Amino acid sequence: MAKLNDRENAFENKFAHDEKLNFKIDARCAKLFGLWAAEKQGLSADAALSYAGDIISANIEKPGFQHIMPKIKADLAAKGVEITDHGLQSELERIREDAKDQILDESGV
Repeated sequence: MAKLNDRENAFENKFAHDEKLNFKIDARCAKLFGLWAAEKQGLSADAALSYAGDIISANIEKPGFQHIMPKIKADLAAKGVEITDHGLQSELERIREDAKDQILDESGV
């Protein structure tokens, strides 16, 4: 019975660890995505950090990027930067991979 409890605890610990990593990856992705969009809009460094913070907050309040994409697309369009939904999704996927690599490197995983 002890082995079964040990195995159950190991699964629970792995799940908690994976959830924590995924949260960090999502937060980093939101930050990098916000900074990318800010750069495309030509925002100053301070404005870019503020914009990225807004993207992070929006993603924490309502997880998932599907509700953030229209805002970013509209913000880019307002600054004269045209991008397709596919282009925006491709950029998000590239940034997510970068965020994942950064977090895993920092975590030593």
